[in-house]
Amino acid sequence: MNLSERDRRALVLLGMSVIAGAAVHLFFSKSDSAAATATPGSPEMAQVRLNRLRQIAATLPAREAVMKQVSADLADRERSIIPTATIGQAQAALIEAIHAVGTREQIDIRGGDLGAPRAFGDYGLIYATVNFNCHIEQLVNLMADLGREPQAIVPAEERISPSGKPEEKFIAVRMVVAGLVSKSLLPEKKGLF
Repeated sequence: MNLSERDRRALVLLGMSVIAGAAVHLFFSKSDSAAATATPGSPEMAQVRLNRLRQIAATLPAREAVMKQVSADLADRERSIIPTATIGQAQAALIEAIHAVGTREQIDIRGGDLGAPRAFGDYGLIYATVNFNCHIEQLVNLMADLGREPQAIVPAEERISPSGKPEEKFIAVRMVVAGLVSKSLLPEKKGLF
């Protein structure tokens, strides 16, 4: 029976993995043999427990550092939540922010119809619909400025259509913007659905 080069390599790798597995098994079985032969309450058992506790204690500083970093990252991300006490205040802050961005871009933003808030993971999303007419460049700048706002305000939906004479390059925009709020502000769902 002739074995191909590929089969020979596979057999060599299999043999090496069996040897490595046996070495690992022997190493760990020797370290646990003291625990297996020790009776409860014996000094050997206490020594095994002490060794395990030392191993766990050695990982504590690394775990604390990771926890501190995760907490700092969470605090940094939660700065973008619209900070208000009620859902109505959050919706007003959302409309106010979109109007302020529009004013900076010299866009007359009208409207401010409010949509129903929704849950979004551990947070909530509030919606407002606004209408405005502008040049294409102004719309692009408005979208860029929304990304620079300290609150997480994003366009959720846009409807863009031509407005006026084609040579003026004006567009009519109907945009639904969404803002991130604390989930505790959302009304509780009642009923089955």
